[in-house]
Amino acid sequence: MDQPKVSQQPEQTISYLGKWSGKTVKAQLPDPSMSNVFWSFIAGFLGILAISFLAKETQIFQLFAPFGASAVLLYGAPTAPFSQPRNLVGGHLISALIGVVVVNFLGNTYITVALAVSLAIAVMLLTKTVHPPAGATALLGVISSQGNYAWILAPVGVGALILLLVALIVNNLSSERIYPNYWF
Repeated sequence: MDQPKVSQQPEQTISYLGKWSGKTVKAQLPDPSMSNVFWSFIAGFLGILAISFLAKETQIFQLFAPFGASAVLLYGAPTAPFSQPRNLVGGHLISALIGVVVVNFLGNTYITVALAVSLAIAVMLLTKTVHPPAGATALLGVISSQGNYAWILAPVGVGALILLLVALIVNNLSSERIYPNYWF
C-alpha cells in the first residue's frame, strides 16, 4: 500500500519567510573622505542648479523630480554601475519612451502606471541600462507626459545630459575620483 505524501508546504513557507530576515553579513558603505563629500556636494549643487535654472527661468521644461535621485547616484556614488553614462541616459530615455507609449495606447490608469514601471524595469535589465531613478521616469511618463513624445527629449533627455556633463566635469576635478568607469 502506498504511503501518503507528506506536504512540503510548511517547510517551504518557513524557508521562504526565513529569507525575510536578511543575510547575516551586513554590507556597509565605506566612510567617505571629506574630499569626496565636498565634491559630491559641489556636483550635486551644480547639477540640480542647472536643471532648476532651465526649468524655472527659461521654462524650457518642467522640473523633473527623478533627477534628484540620479544626482545622488552620479555625484555620491560615481563608480556604481547604476551611475555610469549608459545607465543614466539609456535608463531615463528607455523609461520615458515606455511611459509615453503606454499612456498613448492604454491611457492613464493605475494599471498602466504599474505596467509602464514594470516594463521599464524589464527593458532596462535586458539592455543593461538599469538606473533606479528611471523607474520614476516611466511612472511620470504615464501620469505627466500627456502622451507627448517631445517630453522624452525635454525634460528627460536634456536633463540627463546636463547631469552627465556636470558629472564629467566635477567628478574628475578630484584626484580621488574618476568618472566614468565605462561608457558602454
